[in-house]
Amino acid sequence: MGAQVLLINKNDNIVIAVEEINAGGLIEVKNKKIKVISDIPVGHKIALKDFNEGEKVVRYGFPIGVAAEEIKQGEWVHTHNLKTALSGKLNYNYQPKLSEVEKSAEIPTFMGYKRENGKAGIRNDIWIINTVGCINKVVEKIALKAEMKYSELIKNEVIDSIHAFPHPYGCSQLGDDLEMTQKALAGLVNHPNAAAVMIAGLGCENNLIEDFKKYIGDYNSDRVKFINLQDVEDDQKAADNILDNLVDYAEKFKQQEIPVSELKIGLKCGGSDGFSGVTANPLLGRISDKLGSYGGISILTEVPEMFGAETILMNRAKDEKTFKKVVKLINGFKDYFLSHDQEIYENPSPGNKEGGITTLEEKSLGCTQKGGTGIVNDVFFYGEQVTGKGLNLLESPGNDLVATTALAIAGAHMVLFTTGRGTPFGGPVPTVKVSTNTRLYNKKRNWIDFNAGELLEGRDMEFLSEEFFEYLLGLASKKAKTKNEINDYREIAIFKDGVTL
Repeated sequence: MGAQVLLINKNDNIVIAVEEINAGGLIEVKNKKIKVISDIPVGHKIALKDFNEGEKVVRYGFPIGVAAEEIKQGEWVHTHNLKTALSGKLNYNYQPKLSEVEKSAEIPTFMGYKRENGKAGIRNDIWIINTVGCINKVVEKIALKAEMKYSELIKNEVIDSIHAFPHPYGCSQLGDDLEMTQKALAGLVNHPNAAAVMIAGLGCENNLIEDFKKYIGDYNSDRVKFINLQDVEDDQKAADNILDNLVDYAEKFKQQEIPVSELKIGLKCGGSDGFSGVTANPLLGRISDKLGSYGGISILTEVPEMFGAETILMNRAKDEKTFKKVVKLINGFKDYFLSHDQEIYENPSPGNKEGGITTLEEKSLGCTQKGGTGIVNDVFFYGEQVTGKGLNLLESPGNDLVATTALAIAGAHMVLFTTGRGTPFGGPVPTVKVSTNTRLYNKKRNWIDFNAGELLEGRDMEFLSEEFFEYLLGLASKKAKTKNEINDYREIAIFKDGVTL
């Protein structure tokens, strides 16, 4: 056999190059030798047959677009000769194809923190949430000084961090735009990874503390405290006094055994490449199914990256009511693009294309594999708390920071983030970077937590998924930290101009 290639589905009419292949090389597929007539980058597609213009190109067993021109067998298939077949909005019919994930009798546990409201957390953080962007630098400085003051408690993991999450909003916002910010910040205030929260306002913003309290709902005054900086003479001293009380409160929480059925995991990808739908995303799908078998919760978002594969998710909706919510989710986002005179299917990104992804159908068919094979239990919209067991869909764009923050707002204890090209950022909760290929893992050990690229080297999916699940339980129990935690790369981004509010 010549150069190494990957046939994903027996019905595919392209293969993926696992290594660079020069023109003139031979590949062997289904006991047939094919001469490669183009230079093929790693992760890119090679035609297994001659295509006429307009003929469907198939990957994962599904069409990923149509030939934009004639394509010869052995030729490189990419943006120059393959185009999307998607256009406009669609009408959908519910054609259920439900595969119930087998429930497990024995439920594993992790060591977490049980909060007074009954929720479980996997970190014992203290968060500073500011209501308005005008005080970003003030709250960052307050958090930095507090971390220095309580460095021994942090070193001994009595508390895990004292962290501020700056953002540019809260002033000069009105209506739905302001409400979007308020719902997002309230979701962070109520997150169980935060043992205690200080909410800092300026005192003249649209998002006044008294108005913001309505979105927080019922709260424990020992856990959540407020400060308006215009009302105090010394910002630092007043904040220090509040944080002293919050630290005292947070210290009372001790790790205890918690069933994994109380764990919520967010599913996200970014900087995807030609192997995302082959290695890392299917690995997350196994984790999603496994967590669902224990009664836990997984959350799939990035709605625009469902376009082209949305019917797979729709037909896995548990009933027609849920199906209609999925349709609302998909069409709502299409209307969002159209209302801004944007092309619905203007995707993938330049980095995706360089990594081997050509069309949105191809990207979406890889992206949705993070959701495994289980039934879609429910659909939630931006700012809502995800409560349904098993797999749930969440409204959010594909933007990495916005989507990761949306998952945290919805209650995800951690976010599993697959990437083929690498990214250093982290959200407000532990953000587990999973590489799609070993080259990235070896190059960016300071960014990447787990290597799914081993699947390209013969590692068995069953064994690797068991290993990854055990790693995640250890992470939830603080036996390990993610690279974003170690590097202290934690930030938020809020979605503006919501779709369905």
